[in-house]
Formats: sequence, C-alpha cells, structure tokens
Amino acid sequence: MWSFIHKHASPKHFYLLAERLIPWLGWSTLILLVVGLYQGLIVAPTDYQQGESYRIIYVHVPAAWMSMFIYMVMATSGAIGLVWKIKMADAVASSSAPIGAAFTLLALVTGSLWGKPMWGTWWVWDARLTSELILLFLYLGFIALESAIEDRRTAANACAVLALVGVVNIPIIHYSVEWWNTLHQGATVTRFDKPAMATSMLIPLLIMALGFKLYYLYAMLLRVRVKILESEKDTTWMKELITGAKK
Repeated sequence: MWSFIHKHASPKHFYLLAERLIPWLGWSTLILLVVGLYQGLIVAPTDYQQGESYRIIYVHVPAAWMSMFIYMVMATSGAIGLVWKIKMADAVASSSAPIGAAFTLLALVTGSLWGKPMWGTWWVWDARLTSELILLFLYLGFIALESAIEDRRTAANACAVLALVGVVNIPIIHYSVEWWNTLHQGATVTRFDKPAMATSMLIPLLIMALGFKLYYLYAMLLRVRVKILESEKDTTWMKELITGAKK
C-alpha cells in the first residue's frame, strides 16, 4: 500500500494513473447521475409533509456533503504537502478548491430554493446556513490566496495553513442543528439508529451522493493533469510522452 502511494506521489506516475482512471470515472459518473435523478425525481414517492418540493434533496444534500468532504481532502492534502513537501498533494488541494466552491454554492442555492416553500423565505441567518456560507468564503479565500502569491511553494504552504485553520468550521456545519435551535431540519440519513427516510427515497439519494463523489474525482484528476502538464512540460518523460502521443 505504502509503496503504491509513494510511487504515485511522483508527477509521472500520477499523470499516467489519472489518464487510466478518468474515462472510467466519467462514464460511471454519467450513469449514476442519470439513474439517481430518474429514481429521485420520477420513481421516488411524494413526501407526505413536503409534497414534491422535497425532491430538491437529491441535489442539495449530496452537494452539501461534498462541500465538507472536499474541504477535508484539501486540508489533508495541504498538511501532507506542508510536512512532506509532496507536489502532488499540493496539486490535489489546489485542484479541489474550485470544485469544492462550486458544490458549496450549489448547496446554498438549492437550500434557498428549498427554504422558500418550507420556511417562507429564501434566506435566514440560521447556524447551518451561516456556517455553510463561511465555508464558501474559505474556499474563495483559498483560491484568492493562491492566485496572489507568485512562488508556488510559498503559495502552497500558505493555502495549506488556511485550509487547516478552516477545518474547525466542518464540525460546526455538521453539528449545528444539534448544538443550536435552528430552522434547518436535523439529520435524517446519518442518524445512529436508522435513517428517517423510506428506502425508496434513500436509495436514489445514496446513488446521487456516489455520483457526485465520482464526479469530484473525475474533475479533480482532470485539473491535476493540467497542472502536471504545466509544471513538467520541460522534463524528459513529458517530452517522450508527448512525442509518443503524436506518433
């Protein structure tokens, strides 16, 4: 396991691994999202309390999960890059930030669309909504900080520190509905006893969650490959790879 990780920490082997994985991830993502949306929007029954408006959860909830998951990936990758100076860890963190920001924005927008019929307003300064908005600012701050520093190593270190400091917001988002009296509903899928959802509603949600996760891996690997092309364009192995591809 460790030998595999150590081997693919090099730009060359990471690039070749990504090249093999990307087509599989792309097709798997497409299939899962099509199946998940069909099951969630058409097959799943109508909720007895919220009616048809509840169906937005099949986009909102996986997007919210991914907003937190990707930030944890960024923080972990940033820490690895900070301690062991692994360039691929920095590339993963950097490539993940725009994707995480997009998922966070999607979660906020779909949450507002869901909140209007449920709460009668597009936005409230609820603990869950506010902490999710702070997460979006953390993503944007990461992107801005990286763009503001010319030296790549210095930028990676600074962004890693920012990501690690911002990790404190993740448990606040997750537990906000338990720690404070909020309008946002409590956990339904991640309850310790059993999910408070019918199986016919839960399965499409899990399919969408897996589809979103595979999409993240697909998009992140594409972005990392571009970064490798930019940083390794003058190396022998990259020139050989480009020459071989032209032949």
